[in-house]
Amino acid sequence: MIIYIGSDHRGFNLKESVKKYLSESGYTVTDAGNASFVQDDDYPDFAAQVAEKVSMNPESKGIVLCGSGIGVDIVANKFPRIRCALAMTPDQAYMSRTDDDTNVLALSSELLDDYAAKTIVATWLQTPFSGDVRHMRRIAKIRDIEQKVKSL
Repeated sequence: MIIYIGSDHRGFNLKESVKKYLSESGYTVTDAGNASFVQDDDYPDFAAQVAEKVSMNPESKGIVLCGSGIGVDIVANKFPRIRCALAMTPDQAYMSRTDDDTNVLALSSELLDDYAAKTIVATWLQTPFSGDVRHMRRIAKIRDIEQKVKSL
């Protein structure tokens, strides 16, 4: 599985730390930017690159970071087939996977330290989707909403 990761300047240092952790843990990581710290870059550029890649490759996952995590979460969820969750705890990461089958994780670089972020990422990556009928039904409804919105 490929993990795409991207952040703006506010998430850059945490992205680099998470990227190193993922590589050392044996994951294939593709950095969607920014490649270096650029004070005036914009989070939509990097969140969109990650979400587009994951949208086109259903076997992949994505991680997006910015100061609050909210902006990148909003951007990622604009893409078809993306279910992005902003997780502040391992429990939220767990529930986002088991109940909602999320494929992109949003992280706040200003509210999480390295240890917390790595714990959330590990939980998220190691948690499978439950496949429960009620969760599958709800995800199907999300797909239906995507189709309706697409035609607006």
